[in-house]
Order: sequence, then structure tokens, then C-alpha cells
Amino acid sequence: MKKLLLFIESKLIWFVIVVAVVGLVFPILGEFLGSSIGSLLALLMFVISLTFDVHAVQLVLNKPSRQIWALGLVYGPMSLAGLLTGRIFLGSGSLAAGQTLLGTLPTDVSSPLLVLMARGNVALAAVLNAVNTALSPFIVPLLFLWLTGIQLEVPLGSIIFELVMIVLLPTVVGVCLRTKFSQFFERYDSAYAGLGSIVYLLILLAVIGTNAETIIGYGWFAFVIAGAALSLNLIGYLVGMASRIFTTNRQDIITYLFTVSKKEFSIAAAFVAASGLPSEMAIPAAFFAVIQMITSPLVAKILYQSENIPTVKTKKTYHNQ
Repeated sequence: MKKLLLFIESKLIWFVIVVAVVGLVFPILGEFLGSSIGSLLALLMFVISLTFDVHAVQLVLNKPSRQIWALGLVYGPMSLAGLLTGRIFLGSGSLAAGQTLLGTLPTDVSSPLLVLMARGNVALAAVLNAVNTALSPFIVPLLFLWLTGIQLEVPLGSIIFELVMIVLLPTVVGVCLRTKFSQFFERYDSAYAGLGSIVYLLILLAVIGTNAETIIGYGWFAFVIAGAALSLNLIGYLVGMASRIFTTNRQDIITYLFTVSKKEFSIAAAFVAASGLPSEMAIPAAFFAVIQMITSPLVAKILYQSENIPTVKTKKTYHNQ
């Protein structure tokens, strides 16, 4: 079993591509899992939280400046990037407004998994994720109103449910178990990324399956929307790298990279529905969900491999003059 999990983790990008194709060709498989996305995300958070204890969380909380930096990067440059990519790729209208909304969203729930795979600071990723999500009802509507002039109604029920049932509760339970029975759970440290990868693939299948008809229905224009999503995602990685300005810690930089580049796409639909806005405004978030779930395992693999490149020692030869 351990070998299988390590294999899935190491080859996740290829599994992601296969699952993405299967989800588009046979959407019924993903539709079957569609109603379980929330449960799968909660399970993912629980698995990841088994990798760190209360002490690790306390170390993160002792440095609140890192959270302030994360808030600035997630909600500042990324909101402007959403507006810019929307204008360039989608012009004006509902899709462009949806792209702007996408840029203002908080961090995706799955980001700690990618941080774990890239060997970043998982405890920091979990805390940043929770705080960004908790503040989103206050920040997102203000940013969106400032950028577009459109008033958003806050779907408090959806956000509170996600924060408590999908993020906080699974994380608290996992961290408590890790702290109380540390020796037991430490024995399986090599398996958590693999287990998380399996859940990640199921989430991807569900996301693609439930959006396959919409994606295919846009025809060739789907590539334009995907281009906007990919551009925003790549800008997110660049903005995340800006964390080098205030930290030189590799693990923290990796954490900011995924905290900034990944967006919680499901909240977009909740904002749109609660505000009575055209459903088309949620489409860019659906495309972005697929794009980020493909690129992030690739980036995580590159980061992991770059850390483990063996150094070649060369012998110096001295010649007698």
C-alpha cells in the first residue's frame, strides 16, 4: 500500500491529466461525486492536518506578520490581476465581471496538500487558508464593488459552513489526534501526501464532471476562458514569489506560492447566486478550478525535485609548478 501511495504522489500530474480527460468524456462519473465535493474537501483537510501538531500551529500564530503579508498578496495584486485578465481576454460583460470576482476570492481549500507535496510549511498553509476564508465575506464584496461597481450579497451561510465544516473542524480534529498520538501518526508520514492525492483526484473528477457540459458548450471560446484562467493562475505564482521580499525561508515561500495562486472557486457560485447576478459570472471560476488543479501538482513536483537535486562534488587537482 505504501508503494502504491508513493507512486500516486510521484505521478500525480499524469493522473490529473487522465482524470481530466475522463471527466470530460464521461461526465456522469464526476456528476455522481458532485454532491460530495464538500465532504471530499473536508476529508482532504483532515488528512493534511495529521501532518502537524499544536506546537507547529503555535509557531505560526506567534508571527502574525506572515498572515498580514498573505492577506495583502491574496487580495491585493490578485484582485487587480483578475480585473486585468478579464478585460484582456473577455472584454466586458458577465464573463469579464466573473473573472474579476475570481481574482478577489480567498485561497483554495486544497492548497495545504500542494504545500505538503512541495515540502513547504503545511501548518502555515492551513492557518493562512482558514484566516483568508474567514475574512472573505468582508473583503470580497468591498473589492468587487470598488473594481466593478457591482454590489454583492454575502452568502454567509455557505461561507460559514465551509469555514467550520470543511476547514476548521477537520483541521482541529486532525491536529488534536496528531498531538495526542504523535508516535502513532508519525509512522504514516510518508503516506499522507499519497492519500491526499487520491482525494484530490476525486475532487478533480467531481469538478470537471459537473462542469463538463458548460465547458464543452462554449466551443472554441472555451479556450479563451481557459486562457484567462491560466493567465491569472500564472500571475498568482509570480505574485507568490514576491514573498521573497520579506522571507528567505524556502518552506514559507512555497506556502505563499500556493496560498496566492489557488482560488476557492466554489465561493464564486455562492456569491453570484446570493446576489441574483447572471449565472454566467460563475463560469470563469469553474474553468479556473480545472486549470489550477492541473498546474499546481506540476509546480509542486518541480519544487520538490529542485530541492532534491543531488550536488556533485568535484575534486580539485593541484599541479606542482
